[in-house]
Amino acid sequence: MASIEKNLKYKIIKNILNAEEIDIIKEYLKYRHFNNLECFDDKQSNNYDTYFYKDPLIQTFLIKKKNIIEKAVQKDLLPSYSFFRLYTYNAELKKHLDRKACELSVTIFVDADKPDWPLYIDGEPIVLKPGEGIVYSGTQYEHWREKYDGDYHMQFFLHYVYKDGEYKELAGDPLVNGEGSL
Repeated sequence: MASIEKNLKYKIIKNILNAEEIDIIKEYLKYRHFNNLECFDDKQSNNYDTYFYKDPLIQTFLIKKKNIIEKAVQKDLLPSYSFFRLYTYNAELKKHLDRKACELSVTIFVDADKPDWPLYIDGEPIVLKPGEGIVYSGTQYEHWREKYDGDYHMQFFLHYVYKDGEYKELAGDPLVNGEGSL
């Protein structure tokens, strides 16, 4: 594939999910959230909101959407890991840079009761519609979300490394100290 600049700030992919995929994922994530007894994020979110690392359904999308993402960035990728989070009232995402296994990140918006909740990338607010994804260099540009004033916001993340990049050995997100990490 042709090369794109390595420090891609961001690119929006419209309709990365179709209506049927959105519906299936929305119901699945609600089910996972309401039955969650152990996976609560205290590292990047202030509310201890539900999250799942390498969930089997979301891992499937990591693989199935790779070609679309490669076409968008014009670069060959290796899957690293997936992650989903359901934010609740008053949640925020702390300003941060992603770790090396997230050389290229994709945030995909699924559903919310109040959808206009921007993701800030390098200070620029970006609002997605359900089924849209944003591809960005999370290791290069700080990103965050301010406090949420709705009841729920569902999204998932797909993380990749460049096939010819310096972090290619992090494909599959090798476990750190026997545990997966955010």
